[in-house]
Amino acid sequence: MEDQGVPPAGGLEAAVLAAATLVAGAGSVTVLTGAGISTDSGIPDFRGPEGVWTKNPEAEKASDIRYFMADPGVRRARWDVLAHGGMWDGVEPNDGHRALLPLEAGGRLHTLVTQNVDGLHVLAGTDPALVVEVHGTVRRAMCLVCDWRADIDVVLDRVRAGDLDPHCGDCGGLLKSATVSFGQGLFEGDMERSLAAARQCDVLLAVGSTLGVYPVALMVPEAVDHGAAIVLVNGSPTEMDHLAAVNVRGSISEVLPRIVGRPATDGG
Repeated sequence: MEDQGVPPAGGLEAAVLAAATLVAGAGSVTVLTGAGISTDSGIPDFRGPEGVWTKNPEAEKASDIRYFMADPGVRRARWDVLAHGGMWDGVEPNDGHRALLPLEAGGRLHTLVTQNVDGLHVLAGTDPALVVEVHGTVRRAMCLVCDWRADIDVVLDRVRAGDLDPHCGDCGGLLKSATVSFGQGLFEGDMERSLAAARQCDVLLAVGSTLGVYPVALMVPEAVDHGAAIVLVNGSPTEMDHLAAVNVRGSISEVLPRIVGRPATDGG
């Protein structure tokens, strides 16, 4: 593709400066984050060489709603992982998550849309009212039949006490983490809110996503169509590099604070 944002010859420093200038000049910034922003918190990916599903294909079944609902063994294995630490044990926000806080403090964060289910943006201090967890969160539990929801620890305490395949106390339906599994639709209103945020911002800052998962990836062309500049921050190429004003390729926890930390300009 011919247009790849800042050309490679400009180097990382030029890309960071160009990205910081765009963000500083924006009155309204919408942020989209993917798995890459949480890597430095120790959360493994799923499909990479050392990915959770690569090393244990059976674990992938727990993320497919059909297997989860049909197979008690799949449910028990999933709840066992969640109840006894698993990949979430000791996970904390990193500098990438915290780097976004100045946007909110300056009143310029329109919406933070995340594909991640780890809840780390809220733990880092971002106002939950500004966050759209478009694929849900592992920190909440829900019933698949009724509207019951609660903190995940309410269910995990039951699992640790011996209730290995917990059901809803209100209606008897199956319980699961409040995440969007394969085969499930997105939660009502989340995609509409995400696309609206893309249309209403001056800059769309996409961080740690390959932009290959739909429909959330539609935020990028939606923002372009409504006049926003696109800044992409990722360790590797994305599927929408050609739409970006600036591509920054580097360690997210290192470069993102430099991109967002610059004071807003008077023209923002």
